[in-house]
Amino acid sequence: MDWKTLQALLSGVNKYSTAFGRIWLSVVFVFRVLVYVVAAERVWGDEQKDFDCNTKQPGCTNVCYDHYFPISNIRLWALQLIFVTCPSLLVILHVAYREERERRHRQKHGDQCTKLYDNTGKKHGGLWWTYLFSLIFKLIIEFLFLYLLHTLWHGFNMPRLVQCANVAPCPNIVDCYIARPTEKKIFTYFMVGASAICIVLTICELCYLICHRVLQGLHKDKPRGGRGRSSSTSRASTCRCHHKLVEAGELDPDPGNNKLQASAPNLTPI
Repeated sequence: MDWKTLQALLSGVNKYSTAFGRIWLSVVFVFRVLVYVVAAERVWGDEQKDFDCNTKQPGCTNVCYDHYFPISNIRLWALQLIFVTCPSLLVILHVAYREERERRHRQKHGDQCTKLYDNTGKKHGGLWWTYLFSLIFKLIIEFLFLYLLHTLWHGFNMPRLVQCANVAPCPNIVDCYIARPTEKKIFTYFMVGASAICIVLTICELCYLICHRVLQGLHKDKPRGGRGRSSSTSRASTCRCHHKLVEAGELDPDPGNNKLQASAPNLTPI
């Protein structure tokens, strides 16, 4: 797994994220990815090798280990980090789509035409919904993996002794001992705590994003007196000659004029 490539991709998300999103990304890399790569892999590297059982029955130790660890913590955390960080790439892809659409528009109508977007990375229109969807997906993934971690091992605690009962080919009840259980329990609590912090940050970012959108809508609804003023953000503009006619007074700038609407192409931004 190339964490440097993932970090390089996600670093571009900072340009389009809110303050909560930047904090979230810092927490992910400092307290989760860095701890995972530097320490967690070494702590859990001997989990199967030093999983000792009080029996010499061939295959019993492997079966008991699989019974208690259906999936390794370290691999579960790796999947969690991948699934949690991938939704942020949707925002980068959407911005890249906007930039390509802007390039084609200027290539078709000329460099003098007004841009489709004042800022291709500004969260409005379809990009706002993409960003909102990525946050909701992050929350679902975080809660799902915490539930799996809690369910598979019956809590976040790491016991010293586990018992394997009625599991073939083990005879009767077999006691098995986990290597370095205290150290593994500390790292488990640390990773769960970091995941909880990320959940709180994501919820705060969701609330901020929705409240900011609602306030923007209320602010736009208040001023009704401005005639002929249209927002230039995320809207296809008229070409250069149309602007000159409006400035010369040869065309009525009223948006209700059908001829003006026919001469100014309307494109729905995404």
